[in-house]
Amino acid sequence: MNEKKVYVISLGGSLIAPPEGIDWKFLKDFRKLIVSETKIGNRFFIIAGGGITCRNYIAAADKVVKVSDEDRDWLGIHSTRLNAHLLRTIFYDIAHPEIIKNPTVHMKGKEKIFIAGGWKPGWSTDYVATVLAREYKIKTVINLSNIDYVYTSDPRKNKDAEPIKEINWKNFRKIVGNKWDPGLNAPFDPVASRLAEKLDLEVIIVNGKNVGNFRNFLKGNGSIGTIIKK
Repeated sequence: MNEKKVYVISLGGSLIAPPEGIDWKFLKDFRKLIVSETKIGNRFFIIAGGGITCRNYIAAADKVVKVSDEDRDWLGIHSTRLNAHLLRTIFYDIAHPEIIKNPTVHMKGKEKIFIAGGWKPGWSTDYVATVLAREYKIKTVINLSNIDYVYTSDPRKNKDAEPIKEINWKNFRKIVGNKWDPGLNAPFDPVASRLAEKLDLEVIIVNGKNVGNFRNFLKGNGSIGTIIKK
């Protein structure tokens, strides 16, 4: 019999709402997979990213007035919470009815799924996922994004960038740097990376665009992605 597991998933906003609009087909496939996993006893904390929704709001505000970093962050936070409510809605029958807004407050309930959004300025949803892992003593965070691997540099700018299948925190942090910026698009954000290294967490960056790839990961059948660990 398979051991029941608890997963922390940082779900990239680019998967929920890419530039062309909300990807309901992805969400339908994602729901089907997660529901099937809950039926065998697995539980999930799913943290919604802001994606293009966040960046569109920040870009619009910047065109009108000079916006502070704190206000830019709040636009991002509310974007993640909007996406989180979308997730809670599609998992209405098995998810806890309240969105997690503060990951340090433990939620009471026997539901198989808990949904979270952004917390407060200065920290991304990757950071929220890392804090949830700490609070619930979970040693692995799954970052579902729209990339196959972390690369040695930005492959969109450098054709010689190479995919990385496994990397330690020290070298990964050299790639992403140390500074958080609202709307930052990084494989796993710098502030969250610093905390994850301190907690000795394993972060697995998996291409979730292909739900079958994520299914393979959950089943232990191998998947496309990058492992970050000590």
